[in-house]
Amino acid sequence: MAVVRKLTTTSYAVLGLLAIGPLTTYELARQVGRLGDWLQSRSKLFEEPKRLAEAGLVTATASATGRRPSTVYAVTELGRSALAAWLAAPTEPTVIASEHLLKVFYAEHGTKADLLATIDGLRTWAEEELTRNALHAQRYLAGLGDYPDRAAILVLTGRFNAELAQAALRWAEWALTEVGGWPEDLTAARPNRAEMERQVRLNPTGGRSPAPR
Repeated sequence: MAVVRKLTTTSYAVLGLLAIGPLTTYELARQVGRLGDWLQSRSKLFEEPKRLAEAGLVTATASATGRRPSTVYAVTELGRSALAAWLAAPTEPTVIASEHLLKVFYAEHGTKADLLATIDGLRTWAEEELTRNALHAQRYLAGLGDYPDRAAILVLTGRFNAELAQAALRWAEWALTEVGGWPEDLTAARPNRAEMERQVRLNPTGGRSPAPR
């Protein structure tokens, strides 16, 4: 009997795809690209199917796409049980991994031009994300989307993606104006007190500290 190792969020991301239906290595690669924005371990997505197969959570069957050898992965009952248990378990706090924001956080060690370019890069990402999300929605409205029986669920995640990209776009446009008025020496920039006060007003707990993580 296979020993089930500790599974990661990446493990469950791949299990979820295979629970929808068997996929070849090529099909799996195409689908996991849509999950990459929700995962920190994006590079490990393509290693995960083999590990799941070793644990008995999926099967791996040799196949071929034309003359090119391939593998078809399919979830096992053990894999479905593991996926169901994960869905019912408490969820870790959401973590947004953004190199743009990390560079903004350390911006005083670079130049004002660097900071503006980074913010503009995030603005571009947000615009492209909104376009991509809209194209996915258009495909489903036209009856051309993958797994149309899952459309109701996909509307939920699509709305989140769109709202997140819109928030990033609004922030980037504000930040470009804000930083535009700063001196070249970023350490001499004065904080926007009105913005800090606005952030205090956004506290949904009415001033109470959040529960520790």
